[in-house]
Amino acid sequence: MPKIALSHLETAILMALLISVVLGVVTRKTDKERLQYGVLCFARFIGTIFGLGWLMKLGHG
Repeated sequence: MPKIALSHLETAILMALLISVVLGVVTRKTDKERLQYGVLCFARFIGTIFGLGWLMKLGHG
């Protein structure tokens, strides 16, 4: 089996995508609501990832 070498950022984005898909599927009733909520969750995860990344960069110089 081939090894997959992902960077920390790629792993965080993949995790955000997978969690957003699951949250969208299990928390909403219609397909339109599921898609909208999944995209919203993904956008919030990505915003949080980059926001915390910048805070850590600023904190550690």
